[in-house]
Amino acid sequence: MNSRPEPIHVENLAAVRPDPSRLGTVFACLSDIRTGKTRQGRPFVDLKVRDGSGTVAGKIWDDAQAAMEAIAELSKGQVVKLLFRADSYQGALQLNVRGLRAVRDDEPNFDREQVLGAGYDLVAGRLCHTLVFDIETVPGLVLADAPASVSKAVEDRAARNEGDTEMVMGLSPLLGKVVSLAFGDAEQSDDPTVYALVVPPENHDQATREAYPEWMIAVDEQQLLQAFWCLAEHADVVVSYNGRAFDIPFLIGRSLVHNIPAKVDLLGSPYALRPHLDLYRVLTNGRSLGPTTLDMVCWALGIESPKGVMDGSMVAPTYRDGGIQTIAEYNRADVAATAAVYRRVRDNILHYRADW
Repeated sequence: MNSRPEPIHVENLAAVRPDPSRLGTVFACLSDIRTGKTRQGRPFVDLKVRDGSGTVAGKIWDDAQAAMEAIAELSKGQVVKLLFRADSYQGALQLNVRGLRAVRDDEPNFDREQVLGAGYDLVAGRLCHTLVFDIETVPGLVLADAPASVSKAVEDRAARNEGDTEMVMGLSPLLGKVVSLAFGDAEQSDDPTVYALVVPPENHDQATREAYPEWMIAVDEQQLLQAFWCLAEHADVVVSYNGRAFDIPFLIGRSLVHNIPAKVDLLGSPYALRPHLDLYRVLTNGRSLGPTTLDMVCWALGIESPKGVMDGSMVAPTYRDGGIQTIAEYNRADVAATAAVYRRVRDNILHYRADW
């Protein structure tokens, strides 16, 4: 009597190869679920699943009734074990899903970090549907310790900026570093909880770090970057104010320095609204219509401005003095203001755009 061969377990999505003759299994995270029907009325479910190695499309047809019933009980963001046949559709890999279920706590061969990515545990429970973020940066080295050619390049640039070498280094992803990344979910409420991933100054011992407020999460810069890309992967849209010009290129540059994958393309078409919605671009279309800083936009819209007793020029000296909480509070205020601007733009502009 012939018996069906056991499904082959695949280590990750990057290792899957088209072979419709064999069944396979793999652990993955559900990143998108969309139901539909063919022109003939046949129901199907389109999926996107991802792990630390990438994202793959999947499809459930009505001949896989158990899978159809299972997906109805699952939601985006859940980690599942998939039973599939690997097909090719329009030249790209597509999983023909025959079964799936939520991963169990005692699942054999399940590697949480491999599926969810490094940095996930830092932001688990803080994932965002509409991720609003902002960063604060400082110089990452002592200029006197750099090679002469680097020092000269910095000093030449500083000569065109009132001689401020510290500012030049703090604005360069090759010479600076991220010390605070504030983020929140703009869809959460009119007053979203804003967290801050912070890199403590060297003079902050463990006792000092344990005294940080709950919204401050102490990390090193590598962990901060890993956590950001994990947040971006799980978000439906990433929102910034002028993030295309500074925040995203800086994060990509620092990720390159630390050999961390920048797993979401947030610098694609400047006119696209997803995956990165730059509010500055929406309001200006990339053209200068006079001063359009976040502070000015908040003032014009009657939103509380994030600019108080601190501004960007004060971040580096404040960090040297150990004031990471002051920096994080300033960073959080920018995110809260950006979230408020986003909601106004969403309701009065984006709601009427076909591409939203």
